[in-house]
Amino acid sequence: MQRIETSLQGVFELRPVVHRDARGFFIETYHKAKFAHLGIEDAFVQDNHSSSAKGTLRGLHYQLKRPQAKLCRVVEGEALDIALDIRAGSSNFGKWTSVLLSAKEQNQIYVPVGFAHGFLALTDSVQFLYKCSDFYSPEDEHGIAWNDPDLKIHWGITAPIVSDRDAKFPMLAQVPRECLLGHPVK
Repeated sequence: MQRIETSLQGVFELRPVVHRDARGFFIETYHKAKFAHLGIEDAFVQDNHSSSAKGTLRGLHYQLKRPQAKLCRVVEGEALDIALDIRAGSSNFGKWTSVLLSAKEQNQIYVPVGFAHGFLALTDSVQFLYKCSDFYSPEDEHGIAWNDPDLKIHWGITAPIVSDRDAKFPMLAQVPRECLLGHPVK
């Protein structure tokens, strides 16, 4: 597994060794000891799987009282994955980074606690899998507007398919400081 740094400290892309032959391929998608060596020491407690049609945008989500680190990958199609620093007091507060996740490449993104997360489905069908370091808590879910003009996120789309909930998220500047995360990246 190769660790590729992004523009934000703590967020990185992972590229696995893919063993291909006439039968297909084999990859190791998670190995606790090997991932710890790469800097991922979270204990993942929940796996999620979403299916999205092209143009679907999910995010930008985070949990405040039960913050989650996420390890994300795509097993069908391609998705633009975004991590947004929402750590109050961080020198990178309000900055974002992206990784193009692809079933063909089998790459992953690690998003640590302290970041809002979202993705855009770029192909007709996207199967998106992700591990979380804490359980989903609907009453604790928060979000940032995907189209916040101050963030200047380059989604490459002006009218994505979004849920009613995601469409109502506030701009980052409107979020009270006590509703942001303050966890340092390890």
